[in-house]
Amino acid sequence: MIINRRKAARLPSLLAALAITGFSLFSGCPALADEPTGGPPPATTATTEAPKVDLILDDSGSMRTQDIQGRSRISVAQQSLDEVVDALPDETEFGIRVLGATYPGNDKAQGCLDTQSLYPVGKTNKVEAKTAVATLRPTGWTPIGLALRGAAQDLGPGQATRRIVLITDGEDDCAPPDPCDVARQLAAQGIHLVIDTLGLAHDDGVKNQLLCIANATGGTYTDVRTQEQLSKKLKEIVGQADNTYRQTPAAATGAATCASAPVLAPGVYSDREKFSEHRYYRVPVQPGQELRASVSVSLDRAVARDYGVLLQATDAGGQELVRGTDAGSGRTDVVSTGLRWAATGSPSPSPTSTTTAGGDVCLVVSNSLAPQPGVATDPGLPLELTVGLTAASPAPEGPVLGLGRGWTLLLVLTGAGLVCGLLFGWVARWRIAVWREN
Repeated sequence: MIINRRKAARLPSLLAALAITGFSLFSGCPALADEPTGGPPPATTATTEAPKVDLILDDSGSMRTQDIQGRSRISVAQQSLDEVVDALPDETEFGIRVLGATYPGNDKAQGCLDTQSLYPVGKTNKVEAKTAVATLRPTGWTPIGLALRGAAQDLGPGQATRRIVLITDGEDDCAPPDPCDVARQLAAQGIHLVIDTLGLAHDDGVKNQLLCIANATGGTYTDVRTQEQLSKKLKEIVGQADNTYRQTPAAATGAATCASAPVLAPGVYSDREKFSEHRYYRVPVQPGQELRASVSVSLDRAVARDYGVLLQATDAGGQELVRGTDAGSGRTDVVSTGLRWAATGSPSPSPTSTTTAGGDVCLVVSNSLAPQPGVATDPGLPLELTVGLTAASPAPEGPVLGLGRGWTLLLVLTGAGLVCGLLFGWVARWRIAVWREN
């Protein structure tokens, strides 16, 4: 009797195991497509640039004020700068410019010229940089506009994104040049420059001016309350500079139609797109290849809210093949999206579309951006387009009957679950009957 009960207890587990094993042998597990490693290598269309950051530190007389956790504003800034310098990535080119650091007199005309490079932009000797910062003593005036121009010159020419970080506790008291106008002029030059501002004084006038400077170039503004907050924000900004692209894209000018669009090989390309514009590019895609494309539009000036960017792939006749979805990066100065599409070599199911076999695919970059009042519309917004071709990913199929995707897999799994449930219920009832008899 005991032996019979043990056999009855084992039977449901055995049947369930056999059912699952049989189903696995019959249909096979869905195959997961690995990232393809084949395909042609990316075309060499770009050169490499190191990330560049120039930090402007206000060393005017008001920085002596002791209102941040009982410490002076300059000492808080110096400690944060030391921490940032210690954490600098080796590849980042970093520099420091100061304003109001050398002239202690009352001649405003001379004091408003008081800005100079404290440590040149380049590979950083951390000991030398921190020593230079430690020698600063709050002294003079606040020529922010002139310092912004100087920092742009410190960073030099180039196509890769460069950042200016301004730390100050006051408004510019030396205008002209007005710092907001300087920021707008730098943005309009198309030099791909972002200015981030950090305010150490909680004053509406300072806040409005620093917001204006940041918005003009797609940068950020932070109202600093503690030393820890300043250090954290500085490291975040320097990290963003390191994460922006370091390749100088090849120039490409998008067209108004697919037929006249430039033909692009795999690589990285730069262009400028006007507000609410559509720009077309062509990419030859062969059967068995997968097109991977992404676009980033830099908001280098203040734009209206509720903006967006769209990337589409179409055939030569204008039929949409696929469209990209927004890819949030956590940044406020860049809007990005991307897409993937494979040339299968078989006709498209759409009766109005041409085949999906190899041929030219048109990439369409569109935006719904609009400038805020008073913001220049020329030149267009900086645009970076990345194009890649690789071997198409295999469709996930099972080894026997091709089960493994779609409704077929759902029906098979449902049927298998139903059969297993019925078997388990029947065995349970049989066990109860045997138990009652014994």
